[in-house]
Amino acid sequence: MLFRPGFELDLDTVLGPLSRGSRSPNVVRTEGGVTWLAANTADGAGTLALLRRADGEVEAEAWGPGADRLLDGVPAMLGASDDDSEFVAHHDVIASARRLNPGLRLGSTGRVWDALVLAVLEQKVTSSEALRSWGELCRWFGEPAPGPGPSRLRVPPTPVAIRSIVDWKWHRAGVDLKRRTTLIAAARVAPRLEKAVELKGVEGRAWLRKVPGIGVWTAAEIAQRAWGDPDAVSFGDYNIPSMVGHALVGTKLDDAGMSEVLAPYSPQRQRAVRYLSTAGFRRPRFGPKIELRDYRAM
Repeated sequence: MLFRPGFELDLDTVLGPLSRGSRSPNVVRTEGGVTWLAANTADGAGTLALLRRADGEVEAEAWGPGADRLLDGVPAMLGASDDDSEFVAHHDVIASARRLNPGLRLGSTGRVWDALVLAVLEQKVTSSEALRSWGELCRWFGEPAPGPGPSRLRVPPTPVAIRSIVDWKWHRAGVDLKRRTTLIAAARVAPRLEKAVELKGVEGRAWLRKVPGIGVWTAAEIAQRAWGDPDAVSFGDYNIPSMVGHALVGTKLDDAGMSEVLAPYSPQRQRAVRYLSTAGFRRPRFGPKIELRDYRAM
């Protein structure tokens, strides 16, 4: 399949939220420039390979029971359904970031489950801890990705697989009781949670929050990926309020302060945050380091 975007496209930027760097077990970029994604779909597991060609077209190929569904979702995943025409930059720094990143699009996978598992694992722990647990769960309870992709590419565990995990395996993967309880509760109603993609926006996020343990932050993280929600800000994040504060007003902010500063951007507040993060703004590196916890040693 060939997809020719009718807009400027930065493939790495639009796919960035789906990956967690070079250690991601379900998103792998090879030296040849191919991005491989392994995912669960309503039709089963699938692997998608994407390559940006010199003429601007994106070449897509897929394997597995979910192949057709993944190919059908390529345009939306790459931002074809995104609309930033009404976005207004109220700060010079965001206006500048927008000019520097004209290829920024908010992509949507159209799928809740895989994003949900990773978002729950990232609750209240460091990125390193979450990625370690994510990798181990994918290796132990996911499956090898269909097709000829890299050997380490794994499909994330399905709801059935999540419900099959015994306590000592959760413990070995470094997942504490609160997060495993949330994942099991979500797995029990997983097909119903996909309705959030149809509802979108505030209603979609509220639908996700019906699961005990899924709050504002987790619902926003899922919404950003599942339907490219332009207003789903990750309130409760350790880094984002500080990053937004230092970028826009020159000082650290809490959630309330960030909400006030971003208010003029509603209903596209998350787009404003993405412009800042894509432009390279980060929370200043000072203060005490977060202590890494190994739940397997407890």
